[in-house]
Amino acid sequence: MNPFTYVRAANSDEAIATLTQAPQAMLIAGGTNILDLMKEGVHTPSQLVDIRKLPSTEIVTKNDGGIRIGATARNSDVAYNSLIQERYPVLSEAILAGASAQLRNMATVGGNLMQRTRCSYFHDTAFPCNKRQPGSGCAALEGFNRMHAVLGTSEHCIAAHPSDMCVALVALDAVVQTQGPRGERSIPITDFHLLPGETPHLETVLEHGEIITAVDLPEIPFAWRSHYLKVRDRASYAFALVSAAVVLEIDEQVIRNARIALGGVGTKPWRSPEAEEVLVGAPATQETFTAAANAAMQEARAYRHNQFKIELAKRTLEEALKTGAATSGD
Repeated sequence: MNPFTYVRAANSDEAIATLTQAPQAMLIAGGTNILDLMKEGVHTPSQLVDIRKLPSTEIVTKNDGGIRIGATARNSDVAYNSLIQERYPVLSEAILAGASAQLRNMATVGGNLMQRTRCSYFHDTAFPCNKRQPGSGCAALEGFNRMHAVLGTSEHCIAAHPSDMCVALVALDAVVQTQGPRGERSIPITDFHLLPGETPHLETVLEHGEIITAVDLPEIPFAWRSHYLKVRDRASYAFALVSAAVVLEIDEQVIRNARIALGGVGTKPWRSPEAEEVLVGAPATQETFTAAANAAMQEARAYRHNQFKIELAKRTLEEALKTGAATSGD
């Protein structure tokens, strides 16, 4: 691990100023991702700016009826918060499906938003990777790509986004609040993460020196009818092969509103307006769910080892829809 200096920021202004003055500086909060990347030689920051003491851990109801989650709130605190469990159960389920209890006790909401891919070629500096070294190539294209994406890929990168939490946030139309040298921004979660295109090393819209301060969940009266389903190789501490987050409004067995997001299959947390279009106005039946699942994966492109993900994603979304539709508000 390369030498670096360590600074503990007392407030967000201090953190922003420190980052702005040092182009190679990086933030650390829970450290569950960045420390591994530093050990592997993927990240070599000149300075670590510790933001664990920033006063941004609260989970509170906003004046507009939504909920604000502080960026340094621990994942476990969010998952077990009574407001989240009652009003946005899909988010609680998604967080609890990720990692281990020990990691959830350390990981933060802001860190989860910023976590990097678990592509083995990205983590192994012996292989070319356009995320790690732009222009070097993508070893996964012709390598073992079983865990890789089938939606949003490009000839420069097919790495899947790893987060469970972000899939649920996309389904809930969350808004990421930031603060930086140029002031504050409110960024819809669907715009926060970038597709790889020709610049896979650029993963979010954050500028250097800009930090996440909170995540806002809008008031969604029907979000209690929601579900997160994750399919993986083993029961715990495994990243998703595929996952689905569904939020449904159903009245007299007709779907009035639908929010659909997929994980494990996209280069970013994947919202599916195609599936939503099929669902809204249709009866909550198996036939409708199958049609929505087919629509969600119609643009999927498989590679040598991950063809199975397309059919698995369809079946996972169907099952999530069935479970979500059957959810009782009692």
